[in-house]
Amino acid sequence: MVKKTLQCPALAMKNSPLITILLGVLTLSALASLVLCWLFISNTRQLRALQGQAAMINQNRAIITALANDTLEYSKTHPAIDPLLESVGFKPAKTNPAAPSKSATK
Repeated sequence: MVKKTLQCPALAMKNSPLITILLGVLTLSALASLVLCWLFISNTRQLRALQGQAAMINQNRAIITALANDTLEYSKTHPAIDPLLESVGFKPAKTNPAAPSKSATK
């Protein structure tokens, strides 16, 4: 067995268009990563702010519902508040029931 040395042409790394293309792809990838990271961070901040507002709205809704229920319970013992509750729509307006008609029976 005779060993032969393999001769290959020297690669000119400085002049190779492949290296230039790969560096361009790397640069674009790094810039895209920065943009996507910035978008993620800003959207996460906005999400947290909106979640805080939603929690506050839900808390206010619960307080208002509890207040309305307490007011309706109060109106059971103090009917003077009924006109106010009827004006805001918490309680249906009172209507005078029609006198029951008596049918003639034989």
